[in-house]
Amino acid sequence: MVSSEQRRRQLAREKFERQQQRREEARRKARRRNTVIAAALAVVVAAGGAAYATGAFSGDSDKKSDTASPSDSPSAQPSASAEPKMAVDAKAKYGMSLKTNAGEVTFVMDAAKTPHTANSFKYLADKGFFNNTKCHRLTTQGIYVLQCGDPQGTGQGGPGYTIPDENLTGLGKAGADGTVTYPAGTVAMANTGQPHTGGSQFFLVYKDSKLPPTYTPFGTMDAAGLKAVEDVAKEGVEGGSGDGAPKKAVTIEKAAVTKE
Repeated sequence: MVSSEQRRRQLAREKFERQQQRREEARRKARRRNTVIAAALAVVVAAGGAAYATGAFSGDSDKKSDTASPSDSPSAQPSASAEPKMAVDAKAKYGMSLKTNAGEVTFVMDAAKTPHTANSFKYLADKGFFNNTKCHRLTTQGIYVLQCGDPQGTGQGGPGYTIPDENLTGLGKAGADGTVTYPAGTVAMANTGQPHTGGSQFFLVYKDSKLPPTYTPFGTMDAAGLKAVEDVAKEGVEGGSGDGAPKKAVTIEKAAVTKE
């Protein structure tokens, strides 16, 4: 027969086990949440370096003519104290083609929804800004993106100007966790974590990713382009981590923007 003392100890042990289970579940949820937050912050930090490194806030000290033709080298950066003059048709759509060593990635930009972004990308592509640049960052944990658009290939480069955020409600209203889903195939702008600080860096989402709705979504990859990015992701990150340079190096050999 179980004594009252034995019963009391059994109940106490069961209560302790339930508490431990609840704590472990809370820790698991916190780890999942922190993984998403850390990954999102990593996108911000990488983009933030670009804005400061190229004088996005203070202006470039070594200014060049907007008509200068940069060479097809990763260091080529057309400089400007302000974003390019609007030259796209705000009612049109523009197709951007990225010819890479991993396959061609194409997507369409709707100038009606993202006029500043479409205008900037056309301006930069026409000048050869993206040619022979590396996609410098791959994430395989928390969020799932390949980040490109840095002429230095380090996460610290940019065009020397910033553009405003656009279409931030295009993916719906944020949930209770403050995020929205950037679906696989989405092309979106990186930034410094502050409003209206996008430059030239962008990321290609190869798997649904939860992020705050603070990154301008401005295109959707075609099926072949998404497959190419997925294949890069399957190779993983250098060193086996979940965030860093892609093990399969990706170079944008040529970028072009044309009116649809």
